[in-house]
Amino acid sequence: QVQLVESGGGSVQAGGSLRLSCSASGYTASNYCMAWFRQAPGKQREWVSSITVAGTTLYLDSVQGRFPISRDNAKNTLYLQMNSLKTEDTAMYSCAAQQSGSGSYSRSQSWYNNWGQGTQVTVSS
Repeated sequence: QVQLVESGGGSVQAGGSLRLSCSASGYTASNYCMAWFRQAPGKQREWVSSITVAGTTLYLDSVQGRFPISRDNAKNTLYLQMNSLKTEDTAMYSCAAQQSGSGSYSRSQSWYNNWGQGTQVTVSS
């Protein structure tokens, strides 16, 4: 059974940094496209970033250059380094995974079959 567990969320002031981790078990993460999504209060969940099996990274425009995504396949772990945080980054962040070809990815949450429970990130001014 595929399990994803996020950690690393918390409260931080604007301009600060956090690193989110997503530990995967029950499958070989290197065969999966991995992604981060977020959902702010009262808003729909939105795609933040993906990393393909081949290692290609893709980003939401508003986080490009601030939130590098990475993966350590040996540890079956996905990361999101969140730098220069803004109040509008406040949300519940969830990781997702989908078995896929080397270059495949999607910005649609419906494409991903495996989800973690989420970790809260709160950025104050």
